[in-house]
Amino acid sequence: MSAATDPATLLLKRLQRLLRWRLWAQEKLQLTDWQVTLLWAALAGFLGSLSSLIFSALAEGVHEVMTGSSAGVVESMRHLPWWGCLLVPMLGGAAAGLVLHYGQHLTRAQSSTDYMEAIAIGNGRIPVRASLVKSTAALFSIGSGGSIGREGPMVQLAAVVASMLGRWRLFTGPQLRLLVACGASAGIASAYNAPIAGSFFVAEIILGSIAMESLGPLAVSAVVATLTIRVLTSAQVMYHVPAFQLNSAWEMGPYVGLGLVMGSLAPAFLRSLRQSEEFFLALRLPLVARLALGGLAVGVMAINVPQVCGNGYSVVVQILNGPVVWKVLLGVFACKWLATMASFGSGAPGGVFTPSLFMGASAGYLFGAAVHAVWPSGAVNPGAFALVGMGAFLAAASRAPVMAIILLFEMTLSYDIILPLMLCSVIAYYTAKGIQGGSLYSEALRRKAAAEPVPVLPVGQVEDLMQAHPPVLASTARFAEIAQRFLSVRVNNLYVCAEGGRFLGAVSLHDIKPYLGDLDLAELVIARDILHEDFPRIGPQQSLSDALGLFLAHPVERLPVVDPATGTLLGSLPKTELLLALVEKRRQTVG
Repeated sequence: MSAATDPATLLLKRLQRLLRWRLWAQEKLQLTDWQVTLLWAALAGFLGSLSSLIFSALAEGVHEVMTGSSAGVVESMRHLPWWGCLLVPMLGGAAAGLVLHYGQHLTRAQSSTDYMEAIAIGNGRIPVRASLVKSTAALFSIGSGGSIGREGPMVQLAAVVASMLGRWRLFTGPQLRLLVACGASAGIASAYNAPIAGSFFVAEIILGSIAMESLGPLAVSAVVATLTIRVLTSAQVMYHVPAFQLNSAWEMGPYVGLGLVMGSLAPAFLRSLRQSEEFFLALRLPLVARLALGGLAVGVMAINVPQVCGNGYSVVVQILNGPVVWKVLLGVFACKWLATMASFGSGAPGGVFTPSLFMGASAGYLFGAAVHAVWPSGAVNPGAFALVGMGAFLAAASRAPVMAIILLFEMTLSYDIILPLMLCSVIAYYTAKGIQGGSLYSEALRRKAAAEPVPVLPVGQVEDLMQAHPPVLASTARFAEIAQRFLSVRVNNLYVCAEGGRFLGAVSLHDIKPYLGDLDLAELVIARDILHEDFPRIGPQQSLSDALGLFLAHPVERLPVVDPATGTLLGSLPKTELLLALVEKRRQTVG
């Protein structure tokens, strides 16, 4: 048998060719751990957008079955007889209650489904069955006209899909929490066709940090989700509004007043939702009866005011494109407030994000109309105050003014309104913060965090983030074994250990480049000949600051963790894990 046809020689040649491709990809594409994270974020965004589309289609199907109409919620309720207005929301609430009641038997041992909790104070694991039960219940409460938004279940499902993806890939805790955050970002972006706001929603409200280590993947996920929605549904701007302009600098005065009003109104709205929740719980009704009662309360108001049903989107469009009779709008505003209290307080699954936009638009228009009646030149177009009011109310309710400003801009693409929007939102934020410290989201998270017996991130040393069983080589490993190892794992450095696990150094992927074109030389080389004995390493008891200093000084993606007493290799510390942990630690310290 000739050397050219020897199986070992053929294998070595094949490995050389594959390694040349591996090196070419490494040098040209430069895929770091962060870039791979972005790829997973993009996949989470794509899958999250698909789950949102499926939920929206199912909710519309439930609505059509229950009302016999494929029109919008408000229009469908307007054409129902009085008994239909009572029956549809009540039956929808009862159906949601039945799903939740019987679903508890399937999910009794599972943890909380709250995606915010999983990201902020949890381990990133969201139970699938419990989330599906809750989302199924939301189909009935939303499809039957409950005064609740569909964005909550959409974000929940997108986060669940991301959590499943990360668990399948065996992500670590910080990586899994970041991927779930990417799913939530995709859900918001899908619901409002607003990728930037989706990123900032998660960054500001849940993570409490706008660091690029987290904001970058959030943005990628949100952009992919938005592009998917636009391709599959041809969705564009959510609110088509007429052109607004600032006629004079004097108009900024009323906008300051609007900021103060919204900053006072939003805490009252949130407080009323909590009081309504306490009221329904105090009734001690069975779950099914409680949700049916909440639906009945909405139905009673819908007989004369069908605008209370749904999330209020169609009414907001009418307000922004005005004119609107202010007396009629005042009645709708009051009834919508009560209907949202009934739906939220009874426990109907859904979101209050879009209803908050309704409250802001209505209150803003009423304020603008009042100013116009007293000082016409101070509020030439009350519709502009409605648009600004949406952002200001949302900023005050969510305590995320940057997200609110960006969301309003993305949903309307009205740049002319940006100056009063920024001013009013910031004033509303600080006013609400002075009246009531937390938002609806932060209060729930604070209660759950207080109930956690162990802090989520007890890291202070390298061993807290260390990953065991890194890819290693024996010092006598030949070129074929080195090549196979590099092709089987996505690392740029393989650790070389002596017998007993003593760390000797590392072999770099680029160190084997000279041997790729010389078969005879490659057959002679072993790991000991090409290892770097001075490869940076760190001890398990060293601080995270020490590790960060080593990463800044050396262009490596992972550091070997070595016992300083025995020299034994214990594991490795990825740079991505360290940076994510430092971002989380800073967020918890600030919070």
